[in-house]
Amino acid sequence: MKRLTIIIASILICGGAVQAQEDASSMDELLQQIERGQARDNQEARQREARFAQSRNEQQNLLNQARAERSRQERNSERLEQLFEDNQTKIVAARAALDERLGALKELFGVLQTVAGDAQGRFNTSFTNIQYPDREDFLVELGGKMAGASSLASIEEIERLWFELQREVTETGKVVKFTQEVTTADGEVLNVPIVRVGAFNIVFEDGYLQHNATTGSVSELQRQPVEGRYTNSTADIMAATSGSVAFGLDGTRGGILALLVESPTIKDRINQGGIVGYCIIGLGIFGLLIAFWRWIGLSTASRKVSAQLKRDTASTDNPLGRVLAAYESNKNADTETVELKLSEAALKEMPDLTKGLLFIKVISVVAPLMGLLGTVTGMIKTFQVITLFGAGDPKMMAGGISQALMTTVLGLVVAIPMVLIHTLVSGQSKKIINILNSQSAGIVATHSEKSG
Repeated sequence: MKRLTIIIASILICGGAVQAQEDASSMDELLQQIERGQARDNQEARQREARFAQSRNEQQNLLNQARAERSRQERNSERLEQLFEDNQTKIVAARAALDERLGALKELFGVLQTVAGDAQGRFNTSFTNIQYPDREDFLVELGGKMAGASSLASIEEIERLWFELQREVTETGKVVKFTQEVTTADGEVLNVPIVRVGAFNIVFEDGYLQHNATTGSVSELQRQPVEGRYTNSTADIMAATSGSVAFGLDGTRGGILALLVESPTIKDRINQGGIVGYCIIGLGIFGLLIAFWRWIGLSTASRKVSAQLKRDTASTDNPLGRVLAAYESNKNADTETVELKLSEAALKEMPDLTKGLLFIKVISVVAPLMGLLGTVTGMIKTFQVITLFGAGDPKMMAGGISQALMTTVLGLVVAIPMVLIHTLVSGQSKKIINILNSQSAGIVATHSEKSG
């Protein structure tokens, strides 16, 4: 009994397959359950062995099939390699036969391919492409056919290439007017008449146009040339129906026009001068106003003095008349008194005759000094840019250099006219003063003779 208990405990500890489905009421029942469990385990083991054997047979069959497939593929590979070698031999022979049959035509088709490619590039950037955009597809197709060498160009295609080249030459010498979709500088798209001047320029009523070769679109220049004679010529050629018209032709197909567009206007040049430039211009305008005012006043006074010289009676509406009136008031006095009275009357006229002249002279001196100040300021800015970014890019230094040059120019532009105007106005003033002095001296001399 003790031995049986140990065996049962060992089976339970080792995790045997026997599981009691119900509690045994006696040792015999327990023994029977163990026997049934062993029988079931033996049956399951045999089933597993049978499955393993079947699976092993299936794996062996699969292995045999894979080996057979590998052998078949190896034979197919050898066949394809042999076929490839045979085809290579045939291709070499076919190419040799093709070269032999082509003969001189091979060189001809090579030239044809080169001409088609070159024509495509030229037509793409030509203004005539606006009217004939379909020829680009033909040239692309022809070039691809010649590059592939799989087919030959037909007589019709060769003749059309000749025709397109001849048409380009012919259109280059024509001035043609037609309707085209144009994008204005404001971004508005309009269908307007334009004129193509050969292969050099395209214009419309508001100025010059540009052609985008990538998109094939036509648009207005963002800024027209500064000089009005160019834009005026575009209006003339738009209105012309026959004959010859003076037109600003750009033979470089946009190169010179781009330089003209980049040329700064007077407003741009003034803006380049900066604050110093504005101050110089303001000072010059103020000086011109003063000079104009003094010129009007002195001219009026000169005419009245000239009229007074022709009259015998003194009039108080002019400097000479007021000096003569002072003599009339003191003609009975002695010579020294008359001389002093006339000198006093002449001196009273001096401020009105010389006022504003000193300010004009000061402006003529200060304007170039302010220009020099702007020059120094601009050069300081240029040196700062060189310090920060180096001297590799001239455009970055352009602002300071422009200010340095423009302020000097503005200073001289203001100073030179001011010097001339001051000379003219001062001469007119001195002329009236000399008349007053000479007349006063004459009156004193006459009075002295009478008194003597």
